[in-house]
Amino acid sequence: MKVLGINFGGRNMKCGEIMVKEALFAAMKAGADVEFVRTVNMRIDHCSGCGVCSMKRDEGGNVHCIKKDDYARLEEKILDADGIIVAAPVFSVGTTGQMKNFIDRFGAAHDRAALDEIQKKRIAEGKTGDELLDPRYFKKRYVAYMSIGGADTPHWVALGLPTMTMFGTSIYMKVVGQIDAYGQGRRANPVFDEELMGKCSELGKRVAEAVGKPYEEVEWYGEEGVCPVCHGKVMMMDQAPEVYCATCGVKGTMTLEDGRMKICYQDEDLKVSRVRMEGLYDHYWEIEGMKEVCIPKIMENQEWLEEQLKKYKNFDETIAAMEE
Repeated sequence: MKVLGINFGGRNMKCGEIMVKEALFAAMKAGADVEFVRTVNMRIDHCSGCGVCSMKRDEGGNVHCIKKDDYARLEEKILDADGIIVAAPVFSVGTTGQMKNFIDRFGAAHDRAALDEIQKKRIAEGKTGDELLDPRYFKKRYVAYMSIGGADTPHWVALGLPTMTMFGTSIYMKVVGQIDAYGQGRRANPVFDEELMGKCSELGKRVAEAVGKPYEEVEWYGEEGVCPVCHGKVMMMDQAPEVYCATCGVKGTMTLEDGRMKICYQDEDLKVSRVRMEGLYDHYWEIEGMKEVCIPKIMENQEWLEEQLKKYKNFDETIAAMEE
């Protein structure tokens, strides 16, 4: 059993690193082999949307990003791990750009529903061994998140954890728990806060103990939040009384009871959360349906479309002509 700790923070031996290592100490005591990775010295460039990673997968290979940086090194460590503890500071209300770069490149390329369907197809074609997808894509993984913020006010770190959750969503990791560690500016150092360090230790222990369990048997550790599935607090309310969890997509119905807002959820709506396989498949079939519409539409209107796009392609010339 291997538990990997990752700190996406930009400074050595600061809050995120200390908190992750405290969790790893507890995971080791619970029987795990542990490893710590500091990403500040890694170069993880942004996703350019070229689609080559998915094309290689669809053409019979494994997922492979062609960018030459340190992304693949971190990807390999994650694929080898059974449990993962991730920390990242909040910059501008949300998580760091480096972590978002990794999520954008790792997430969609390792979409579990797509991987499952491709593997089924290869097996049906009689392929075996190295002709199949990397078996590590399909292993159970258990993850925990620590969002680190300097501000005392929670709304200044409100998008930290929701964004971090996307780290393990597509490949279908089970979230064991999370810590929203805001207010670090006044704490000066997390070791001054015995309660916080105790939570880090407990979270590390919970991750190690969760490894190997059926997902439905893993008990949540952390604040309950508003969403009953991902425990997020950020809700989309523009379609009220129907509301949606911005983190995992679960639908609820908002009511008022004794002047207080309450959100009620139906069991069938909880199933399509994107942190569950039903939700991942819901999105997979949505994308497959888009392809059936989009590709023929482009092919049937190719000449017309090229003509319409000329003014956008030749933007400077178009502007110059408009000024004459």
